Amino acid sequence: MLPSVNYDQWSPTCDTLHAHTQVLGKLAVRLAPPEPQLQHAALRLTARGWETLPLPAPDRSGALVVALDLRRHEAVVEHSDGRAARVPLTPDRPVGAVTRDVLAAVRDLGGPVEIDPTPQEVAWQVPLDADEEHARYDTAQVADYFTAATGAALVLAAYRAPYRGRATPVNAWWGSFDLSVSLFSGLPAEPPSAGFIMRNAMDAQEVAVGWWPGDARYPKAAFYAYAHPAPPGFDQLPLPGGRWAGALGEYVLDWDDVRSAADPHATALDFTRAAFRHACMICGWDPGLAASADSTPPPVS
Repeated sequence: MLPSVNYDQWSPTCDTLHAHTQVLGKLAVRLAPPEPQLQHAALRLTARGWETLPLPAPDRSGALVVALDLRRHEAVVEHSDGRAARVPLTPDRPVGAVTRDVLAAVRDLGGPVEIDPTPQEVAWQVPLDADEEHARYDTAQVADYFTAATGAALVLAAYRAPYRGRATPVNAWWGSFDLSVSLFSGLPAEPPSAGFIMRNAMDAQEVAVGWWPGDARYPKAAFYAYAHPAPPGFDQLPLPGGRWAGALGEYVLDWDDVRSAADPHATALDFTRAAFRHACMICGWDPGLAASADSTPPPVS
């Protein structure tokens, strides 16, 4: 059976890992060319953990990739010329120490760089390079998280694969610490607020489907789905296995319900596809575009 992921049980390690991902995200923000919907700031979940896309080295000597290897439990900075540096992620090493070592490695391999060390979308505000509070790193809990997140990412990849409109990859977002895919209708939308993130990330009509490992608001791992903008009545349809979570403003399917199913992958995929069909219908998307998410027409074989 897939592992349980319960925020109440692993919150100290979860918050530490979340903070480590923010260092990678801050580097992406600083070094990557800006893209619509802040896509340049997104990370990826790979076979070894969270990592950036290739980033331009500050000294123009090539490309850098910065990763959190959740199998070997180390932060890795790699240069396209083959040089690399590794920073251990040990059980009680503070975020501040790891951050300083990662930034030193980036500067050594790629030249001078500065980031804004203020954490984003979290309950704490101590700068990342000075954070001595978040130090717990339980390798067994991280391994369980990574196994669950990998399974979720495979569901999201299968969900987005046939869609013929504009779609994001499976993004790993370091602010909200979730995995998500956004499918776009091609029409603009009014952002929900004037803040920098919302103004830039949510200026197009979309359906977002994702997975997160829980947080203080909702302390259970779950798949989620929402539409932007969502018209009245969006919250009225029962979805396979899922339910409307009014406090979150999203449909959710709890991870425990997925992992206990006879076919966890199919159960989660049914939820994601049903959420998209519902969103397209009530939001008035082009029927042909909506049907493509169900492989109509099928991908070329």
